[in-house]
Amino acid sequence: MNKAELIATLADEAGITKTQANTALDAFVDAVTKTLKKGDKVTLVGFGTFSVSKRAARNGRNPQTGEVIKIKARKVARFKAGKELSSKL
Repeated sequence: MNKAELIATLADEAGITKTQANTALDAFVDAVTKTLKKGDKVTLVGFGTFSVSKRAARNGRNPQTGEVIKIKARKVARFKAGKELSSKL
């Protein structure tokens, strides 16, 4: 499912226009992004938790040349499915 299909489904399920569904989805994504940038978690009971995890710096290898390269430490977004969502899959 891509963004356009998700917006269409949201509009049908909620009985709103696609424009309103797009605005709501964009607002949700922006709110989650801002919260994660601050280092906080977003927990939706029954759905799951969005959080930020830190990856340590490490050595990697260029597959073409075999040369060892340094991979910088960075933060990554994580999602852990909630119990209710997991049981429905």
